[in-house]
Formats: sequence, C-alpha cells, structure tokens
Amino acid sequence: MKRILITGGAGSVGRELTHTLLEHGYGVRVFDLPVVNYGELEALANVEIVRGDITNAQTVHAAVAGVDIVLHLAALMPPASEKNRERTFAINVEGTRLLVEGIQRAGTQARLIFTSSVATYGNTTEDEPPIRLDHAQRPIDIYGESKVASEQILFSSKVPYTVLRVSAISVPALLDPPEQWPFMRNQRMEFVYRGDVIQALVASVLRSSESTNKVFHIAGGPSWRMRGHEYATAYCRVLDVPANEEAYRDAPGWCDWYDTTESQAILGYQQTPFSRFIELFQQVVEAALA
Repeated sequence: MKRILITGGAGSVGRELTHTLLEHGYGVRVFDLPVVNYGELEALANVEIVRGDITNAQTVHAAVAGVDIVLHLAALMPPASEKNRERTFAINVEGTRLLVEGIQRAGTQARLIFTSSVATYGNTTEDEPPIRLDHAQRPIDIYGESKVASEQILFSSKVPYTVLRVSAISVPALLDPPEQWPFMRNQRMEFVYRGDVIQALVASVLRSSESTNKVFHIAGGPSWRMRGHEYATAYCRVLDVPANEEAYRDAPGWCDWYDTTESQAILGYQQTPFSRFIELFQQVVEAALA
C-alpha cells in the first residue's frame, strides 16, 4: 500500500482528501499542529496522525520518512500572512525546504505535490489574458513572495514535483461578503470551486506519469471568467443583500483569467461551472435559514 503524507491534513481540504485517498487504496499520514482538532481522522483505518510543526526539522523529517507522495497544503494564508513577513516565510518557505530535505535524506523518489498560487504573478491587469504559465512572477504581497520562493526550492532540487498554482477558492458557505472584495470592480477574475481543487489534488496523485515535474494552473474555467462586480453581484443576490453597497480594491489584486488547457486535459478537475456553484451556495443558505 502506498502511503501519502498530507501537511495541514487536519483542515477541511485535508480531511476530504484523506477520505478520498483512502477510497483509492492509499494509506494516509496526516501531519498538522498538535492543537488542532483531528476529529474522526483518528478513528479511520490506514490513517496515521503525526502532530508537529512544519518549521521543526526533526518532526518534518520524521513525517516524511517512508512515504511515497507528499501533498503539501500547510501554509499561512492572507490576511494572516501579511502581518509578519518573517513568520510567513518561516512557515511557507522554510516548511517547504524542510520537506525537500526530508525527502532527500530518506533517499527516496517521493514526489512533492505543492499547492502554490496565482498570487505569484501579482498585478496582471495590463497583460493579455488568459495568463499563461510562462508569465513573469512579480508578487505584490508577502504571500505571493513566499510561494515564489517555495517554488524555487522545488525547482532547484532533484525531488520529483507537481506544482499547482491555485486561483482564489470559492466555498459555498453562509458567510457575509468581505468588507472589501480582493479585486477591483471591473478587474478580470476567475475563482475555482473548492471541490474542484480537491479533485485536482487527487488527480495529481492518481495520474503520476502525466503530472510529475509539471506546473499547472488550477482555476474554474471559462464559466468562472468574469469581472469583479459580476461575481460580487451574484454572491450578494444569493444572500439577498444589496450589491451596490460592496467595497472593492482601489488597486489591482492578484486576480485574472488563467490558461487551464493543460491542467484540465490531464487532471480533468473542472466539474463545477459557476452556475452550479451558485446553486450549491443557494442550497446552503436556504438550509441554514430553514
């Protein structure tokens, strides 16, 4: 039985990945902080819990030992990532470096599947869409900088990798609109449904020969390509709140339309068009209000 390490595995995405990978016959080692709630994961067969800190070399190297694939989800995300550059780099960059070192020390050919971000491109509003994988990386925030640095660690190592540059993720949950949307009113934006991101991660595991040493964009696809105000209006309509009161960024955020031709051809993850996401969102809201 092949064994997969999931860093940040006790989070919502990690838990769903664990269940799906178990169904495909993999053993799963879940690595996360000691203080988090592992819930039902501890009772599952073929699941091993490793409590530790991604910045601690000893625990990271031990977590990597004996695994065939590392799914690296652990990271400090915005807005928390923007409060302390040193802490963000310690978690996001040094954590990646320790995983690479652990694989190298183990002397295995374990592949590291890394969840990067389209934040690495920064402001692309003046560029011709869709943004392609060879686009220059000019991050505009600490988070994006940390992802560029992490990618470079992977590319300069001899560890087999798959890099997923993931767009901003949409979750159908009863959440108020943000105080400020992370894009300008008319900025191009293409989010992606969380379930489709999980599908992309699973496909990266299952389709090893096609995805090893590849970089992919993970974004929603053509139905998700719109302007910022269109997304905000659709979101607010579900919540029955006035969209004309929404606040947008004054300067561009790291949102755009992305070339996902290759990632979709290989991983086949774009299963939820935007209209379906809105239906799922509506169902969640109606259930909560009922």
